[in-house]
Amino acid sequence: MELLDKLLLIIAIIALIYFLYGLRIAQEYERSVVFRLGRFSRVAGPGLYWIIPFFEWQNKVDIRTITLSVERQETITKDSVTVKIDAVLWYRIVSPSKAIISVADYRTAVHQIALTSLRNIIGQHVLDEVLRERTAINQTLRTIVDAATESWGITIETVEMKDVEIPELMQRAMAREAEAIREKRARLIKAEAELEASEKLSYGAKQIAENPVALELRRMQMISEVGAEHNSTIVLLLPSDFVTLAKDISKRISPPTD
Repeated sequence: MELLDKLLLIIAIIALIYFLYGLRIAQEYERSVVFRLGRFSRVAGPGLYWIIPFFEWQNKVDIRTITLSVERQETITKDSVTVKIDAVLWYRIVSPSKAIISVADYRTAVHQIALTSLRNIIGQHVLDEVLRERTAINQTLRTIVDAATESWGITIETVEMKDVEIPELMQRAMAREAEAIREKRARLIKAEAELEASEKLSYGAKQIAENPVALELRRMQMISEVGAEHNSTIVLLLPSDFVTLAKDISKRISPPTD
């Protein structure tokens, strides 16, 4: 009996060790893909779970949003301009089993598909579109990468181009172009101002032509404005009508001489 009891005790200890050896813990943001004798069994976690030692094994995946930095790439735009572009991609695993079974290394796969898609989409746009329509290009790039990674159980949340570096000669050319555009805008504004001023002058001339007294009033106003300055010599030119009228008045007022 003692031998049997010892044997049972040994078996119980082995069974306890075997049970404890199969206990696993997954964090809230983790999932465990469990395989049994090489075949997919289940997705376990989060929390405490048990796998059959020596018959089952696991691969853990992180289901949080992962940030992937796409290193700077040198590519050519549709109008044959060489640019260097880097980007950032955010993705998340929505199907842990597909991420492990469908692709050998989902991290490398997502990185490579992002690189190739970035080069392809830049090659389909001219430089001006790359600089002005970055939001639309980001959305298109996200759609392309997301379609490629959907079968891997991965969804692409956001793609952003961080920086677009263009050659120095092209920067100078763009600076000259911007300066020319600003100069053109300034000349148009000046021309519009001159046109408006000429219209006002034309209207004023028309009003004066209809009422000659207005011209004399304006002349007197100018004289008063000039007279406001000290040490000023004013030369006053009177119209011939005024001179003739003054002579007639003086003849009427002055008495006749013998």
